Amino acid sequence: MMRIGLKQWFSSGLPWIWLNGAAVSINIIMVVGVLALIAVRGLGHFWPAPILQAQVQVQQQSTRLIGSIVDDELVSAEQLRGSGVILPASQESAKRLLIKTGNRDVTRADFLWVLEQDLTSIVYPQEMMALERREWGNFYGRLVALKEAGSMIVDRDNYADEDMWQLFLGRVERSLVIYDDIQSIEKGAIGKINYGMERLRLQQRGLELKNQLTPLLKAQLDAKRSELDQRYAGLQQKLIDLYADLERDSMIAQTMDGTQVEINLSKVVRAYRPNAMTSIEKIAFYISKVWEFVSTEPREANTEGGVYPAIFGTVLMVLLMSVMVTPIGVVAAVYLREYARQGLVTRIIRIAVNNLAGVPSIVYGVFGLGFFIYFLGGNIDQLFFPEAAPAPTFGTPGLLWASLTLALLTVPVVIVATEEGLSRIPRAVREGSLALGATKAETLWRVVLPMASPAIMTGVILAVARAAGEVAPLMLVGVVKLAPSLPLDGNYPFLHLDQKFMHLGFHIYDVGFQSPNVEAARPLVYATAFLLVLVIALLNLSAVAIRNRLREKYKALES
Repeated sequence: MMRIGLKQWFSSGLPWIWLNGAAVSINIIMVVGVLALIAVRGLGHFWPAPILQAQVQVQQQSTRLIGSIVDDELVSAEQLRGSGVILPASQESAKRLLIKTGNRDVTRADFLWVLEQDLTSIVYPQEMMALERREWGNFYGRLVALKEAGSMIVDRDNYADEDMWQLFLGRVERSLVIYDDIQSIEKGAIGKINYGMERLRLQQRGLELKNQLTPLLKAQLDAKRSELDQRYAGLQQKLIDLYADLERDSMIAQTMDGTQVEINLSKVVRAYRPNAMTSIEKIAFYISKVWEFVSTEPREANTEGGVYPAIFGTVLMVLLMSVMVTPIGVVAAVYLREYARQGLVTRIIRIAVNNLAGVPSIVYGVFGLGFFIYFLGGNIDQLFFPEAAPAPTFGTPGLLWASLTLALLTVPVVIVATEEGLSRIPRAVREGSLALGATKAETLWRVVLPMASPAIMTGVILAVARAAGEVAPLMLVGVVKLAPSLPLDGNYPFLHLDQKFMHLGFHIYDVGFQSPNVEAARPLVYATAFLLVLVIALLNLSAVAIRNRLREKYKALES
């Protein structure tokens, strides 16, 4: 009886339902777990960690340590023995702490592994400060004095600690405002002048190559160049004044070993005392750090600062790729389904399209480098930009070729999805349109393609999901380690398709595997990976929303 019951239970299909449900649940748990790990390890980096002060006792030698605990691990006695540390015979393992000590310009190393059992006299002084700097990483220590134009104005012997700290924060804010003004001039006004000067040079060179540079035209070009030179000289003088004002203030700080160092406030990005912060202040600090991460440029070999150029480059490249791949894929699918004679050749083409989807992405990168850049771009430079020679314009990796390469990589996905959508449209709809007097082209454009648009959007969604995370081909056709200038700006022609750009996927690779400071870069790898997942999710959700609207719009026709 039991055997019959089991047989009926398997025949009912319930075991397979439960099996599928369990598989889906496991997949969801794994995805959520991975995302949670990435989010915690990445976003936790921006929380203001407390700064400890302790004594490190190792083999009768005691040194003072100042820093923040960023990680910990349990290591065995055998592992420690290999690194020269001997534990007592009764102790099989020990907890080891990774402490960020900062001050790389003083100690030459800003991270230190210390056994927890070697730390004594641990305290968290409220006056301990952390400085984020434009170079040499963080600084940890105590504020000793402030200087203005080389002269001491306040020190901790004749000024209250809190009053001196507030004065220091005011001076830091002043330096940040001046620094922003300098960046605005250098990257805005002066950048526009330099761009204009380069356009005048290319224009004159083009006229010379065509033997059309008359004295009148040369005089006009010289007049424009002279006007730009005057504007540049005025801005340069303004920059000299701003730099002199920026370098005015400095501070004296004390490190963990008692050494006093002088730091110019022009190098300070942020100053804070995490041990003295309230919960509200820590939350505000955390929000400001996250905003800095998504809205500013990287610094310190991409281990500090933000990733805004990489976000912008990723989104812009995906949008351009979508604009390119959609018409190519749709036209190919329409031809194969609606016009091509269904026979051996058509079947071979479909097999080839399906096989293209499995070609390694690096192969597309090599093809893009050889065909798009060297052949196509090189010929474009010879035909349309001879005045820029020998410097390449389109004969070098850039945004256009990266987008085209990824469009070629993802076009099989769009073709297959569009063909599936076209095959689901009832034949009666086509015949009804033709019977009412529409041509085949009008039927395709006004009836068939609108009804197949949800399937087209499905293909675009899959293409976006794959293209946004690709890295290997982009390394050959346009992505670079650092490109703070965006390919979309206010200079004509506004969208610079020939310009190199940054990408979140390549940024993860660069920070994770090419960084000179591995410990400092590790949390940024997690944070950037989490941000890449969010960007891909937002792009996909936007496409899904469009697909759902189209599906609702044409649902009545399909039924």
